[in-house]
Amino acid sequence: MRFWIPLLVLFVGWSVPGSAQVIVAHRGASFDAPENTLAAFDLAWAQGSDGVEGDFYLTRDQQIVCIHDRGTSRTTGVEKWVEESTLAELRQLEYGSWKGEKWKGEKIPTFKEVFQSIPEGGLFVIELKSKAKIVPFLAKQLKTLNQGKVRLLIISFDEATVSACHKQIPHIRAHWLTSFKQNKTNGNFQPSAKEIAEVVKQSGAAGVGMKGNRKVIDRLFVNQLKQFGCSEFHVWTIDQREDAAYFRDLGAFGITTNKPALIGTIRRQAR
Repeated sequence: MRFWIPLLVLFVGWSVPGSAQVIVAHRGASFDAPENTLAAFDLAWAQGSDGVEGDFYLTRDQQIVCIHDRGTSRTTGVEKWVEESTLAELRQLEYGSWKGEKWKGEKIPTFKEVFQSIPEGGLFVIELKSKAKIVPFLAKQLKTLNQGKVRLLIISFDEATVSACHKQIPHIRAHWLTSFKQNKTNGNFQPSAKEIAEVVKQSGAAGVGMKGNRKVIDRLFVNQLKQFGCSEFHVWTIDQREDAAYFRDLGAFGITTNKPALIGTIRRQAR
């Protein structure tokens, strides 16, 4: 089953939105549909998403495929290590019925297939899971695709991967990703705003994507990020409207969610 909605605006390139946040569907509309499948991405657009986020690994035969885990057991019931398998081997598995019988028959999509499913003007957030070794293959594929059709953002938890993207695909923005850990002794959370800004600068990233922890991210923290040179951030994974409104008002340009239909309603709330 596929879902499509028309977009009336064609973006040439993209810049960080000002007062308006972009709502990004985490692995597609993953609350309702099987994550990282074309069905989940199509449903996200039908639910009003501004963008979709997908996870990508490099296979043994150097194909780029969309899946979150290193292995396939959680979403197929059969264990294969993605990076040790060929695309043909991964295509033999079925990735939808774990979410419900209506989704039976979904296959693992390639990067190209996901890219081609993005409507004109849509934001495509590309999380790289295979670290820096995937970057040259991504760069090669992007050269064969119409990059002017969509807006692109690359994200990774790995600083070296972000740095490789900055060097090899400099025209595409990248964000370094981080969550937060609390020091049990002093109660402080790491990394600090200063530490985040340092990684962003060193890697050549355009900004940071942070786990949406309200105990850490407040007005002071955002101001510190800006003070140390990181003026652009997005948050994940936000599934409550109150949290989405909170981060919207702090100036997050992107809010990543499993529930784009619900979180998209914050656009209609008065600031």
